[in-house]
Amino acid sequence: MDTVNQFFRRFPVWAVYLLGALPAFWLFYLGLTGGLGVEPIKALEHEYGELALQLMVLTLSISPMRRLLGLNLMKFRRSIGLLCFFYVSCHLLVWLVLDVQILGQILADIAKRPYITIGMAGFVLMLPLALTSNNFSVRRLGRAWPRLHRLTYAAGLLGALHYVMLVKGFQVEPLFYLGAVVVLLALRLPAAQFRKRQSAPRASGRA
Repeated sequence: MDTVNQFFRRFPVWAVYLLGALPAFWLFYLGLTGGLGVEPIKALEHEYGELALQLMVLTLSISPMRRLLGLNLMKFRRSIGLLCFFYVSCHLLVWLVLDVQILGQILADIAKRPYITIGMAGFVLMLPLALTSNNFSVRRLGRAWPRLHRLTYAAGLLGALHYVMLVKGFQVEPLFYLGAVVVLLALRLPAAQFRKRQSAPRASGRA
């Protein structure tokens, strides 16, 4: 694992952004040239959404992998999170601009279709995370920054629920993503309790 960590320490963050964004352009090209089947807009919307969910799962897994496996990808957590927001935005734009297009219908769908309501709620939670994923915000917000970015947990859960509710009938894949998010969130509970126990003596000592 030390060898793997040394490799990732040398791996540039800009390359993560570049490699992570390439599928978006490739999928759009396939949609334009008929490579996504008879319903390219629906297919493009689905592909962007699934990539966003995969990146969300990867983002949530970074801390547990470091704690349980010793694999340190903390250097890339911010870039992966921003790529996740990028694909969520692409997913939303395809739905807004290429699929529905009518503003009244968009608002009606958000209000009346629970899976769209949940998906939009997840997107809204991700907006402050994306806007504050920079060094200036980290310095400006101080201790409030990590508390704000705990919204990632709720956004990930809402994204997985959106996928489960979106599909018709019983399908394993959406349930797999939901299960992965739930497990990754549950793995944080012992760590949070441990940190709380560790900080308690220091707090009482200062008092």
